[in-house]
Amino acid sequence: MDSLIFSVNATFPIFLTMLVGMLLRRLGMMDQAFTGYLNGFVFKVALPVLLFQDLATQDFAAAWDGRFVLFCFLATAASMAGIVLLARVLVRDVGQRGEFIQASYRSSAAILGIAFIQSIYGSAPSSMAALMILGSVPLYNVFAVVVLTLTADGGGERASAGELARRAVRGVVTNPIILGIAVGFAWSLLGLPMPVVLGSTVKNVAVLATPLGLIAMGASFDFREARGSVGIATVATLIKLVVLVAIFMPMAIHPGFRDQQLVALLVMLGSASTVSCYIMARNMGHDGVLTATIVMMTTLGCALTLTGWLWMLRAGGFVG
Repeated sequence: MDSLIFSVNATFPIFLTMLVGMLLRRLGMMDQAFTGYLNGFVFKVALPVLLFQDLATQDFAAAWDGRFVLFCFLATAASMAGIVLLARVLVRDVGQRGEFIQASYRSSAAILGIAFIQSIYGSAPSSMAALMILGSVPLYNVFAVVVLTLTADGGGERASAGELARRAVRGVVTNPIILGIAVGFAWSLLGLPMPVVLGSTVKNVAVLATPLGLIAMGASFDFREARGSVGIATVATLIKLVVLVAIFMPMAIHPGFRDQQLVALLVMLGSASTVSCYIMARNMGHDGVLTATIVMMTTLGCALTLTGWLWMLRAGGFVG
């Protein structure tokens, strides 16, 4: 019951914040132009600052576990590869294919990881969540930039191979989210101090990312447009909340990962699709309707699925 209450408390406010955006649009307080500016601010400023904060304040050197980081990286890469192959069969529209791929693998790892572990283990260190973020989030974002760039309207399949490569590389090296990750990781490795004034400023900007992104997504969401994508969104939701955990969690248990390591992996594999998916899709030439639908469905479902997976891990004696 405690796990269920925590999961509901962690995920339901996300859904309610989306509803706030819908309400503001209905009341005429947010139009399409304002929502576009809001998405741009979150994508270019608030979200990169949030990821910088998550990484810059972690002591990766002290908590390093190369085997765990490698597993996170390989599981993420394998998930992406399998979803790409599946998407080519299931999703005919190229633009929707990019959104399907991104939202099917990309979890709320940075937002939920540390909070989930600390909720279960109290004041226990969150180093496993930090290492999970390092092993997955950079790859999440690099691959998302490549996929969304190559499947954006106007492009992908009609361009030459050289143009596709140039477009992908340019998208990666100029992406604000990837730049935020790179600077944060470098800050941590160099052991640079975080002055109180700078830390407070970073925190003030970082806390805006999730609520403003959710409000903008809710304000942009159109149920009439979403009806046409419910079927494929349901497939993505099942992949995100059930299939990836069912495949990779036994692989993690077999070599001996336990406790905080498994909880961090559970968040990486089976938590809701992050609102960053929608923000990136909207800012990289996609309409974001399918992404928003998947985010909403996975957010509603993960309170129950995360609790169910955690109960099974505890019943099996793998998580204490």
